[in-house]
Amino acid sequence: MKKLGVVAFGGNALLQAGQKGTIDEQEANAYEASKNLLNLINRNYNIVITHGNGPQVGSILLSEQAGNQVHGLPTMPLDICVAYSQGFIGYIIEQQLKNVLAAHDLDRDIISIITQVLVNKNDPAFQNPTKPIGPYYNKEVADKMAKETGSKYVEDKKRGGWRKVVASPKPLVISNKKSIEQLARSGQIVIAVGGGGIPAFYVEPNKLQGIDAVIDKDLASALLAKQIGADKLFILTDVAKVCLNFNTPQEKTIDRMTIAEAEKYLAEGQFAEGSMAPKIRAAVDFVANTGKDAIITKTTLLGVDDGGTRIVMV
Repeated sequence: MKKLGVVAFGGNALLQAGQKGTIDEQEANAYEASKNLLNLINRNYNIVITHGNGPQVGSILLSEQAGNQVHGLPTMPLDICVAYSQGFIGYIIEQQLKNVLAAHDLDRDIISIITQVLVNKNDPAFQNPTKPIGPYYNKEVADKMAKETGSKYVEDKKRGGWRKVVASPKPLVISNKKSIEQLARSGQIVIAVGGGGIPAFYVEPNKLQGIDAVIDKDLASALLAKQIGADKLFILTDVAKVCLNFNTPQEKTIDRMTIAEAEKYLAEGQFAEGSMAPKIRAAVDFVANTGKDAIITKTTLLGVDDGGTRIVMV
């Protein structure tokens, strides 16, 4: 019997540091990332792919602002920009994964599902934006843009720049989860919950409406993995293993981490917000609620024995 895995591609799966973000770059990155899914397919996994959209949705917002300022075009709200990103990123992953499968004489339908995710409009995250999106700026430019737009910018010391941050409410319900599970268990590869999902809430009973936010894709991926009964959650990032004392002379990689250890390290501030901390919380949430393992690793180690950091119950 096949196992079901949820694979959360990090933003670097499509757009890597130092790149401009051209479609050629993103397609080449998606092809390389997709090749690593073969490890899971060969290990008898059915697959649901989720993905981030931080760089892309930020670029969409900038294009929207430029269109408004130069041509007077209406600016689309953030939930619509998330939907834009779901569509084109899903298309890129679907196309490049299809190319990878064809190169290895494999035939699977690959289906991208535009996914809404229910949030609470009163989530305190709306009063405290933390989710970084878009390109990196130096402090001078970030301060200028913050003053002009009223947006908040924070420093990413790891990558040496400042990024805009937006509200990131907790995901509550994944829409169409039954269809996602049925398609995946029947052998199709499903792309869903792109960018954490399109944030929506009930403005009144039985009436959904979008809301300005970007949901953390790792938390949404963990929620999806729980709700479809996945056997394992793979969270992909740009490091091989989770580290303590990251980027210091005392840096130490972790092969295996229990929930209790993960929560202890989180409380100590070992993991940066907007970077590794949400991934650890997502892994802990999945493991605590299912008793199954989660893996945090880089894309090239997906499905490799002893690759990455394994988060376990005890």
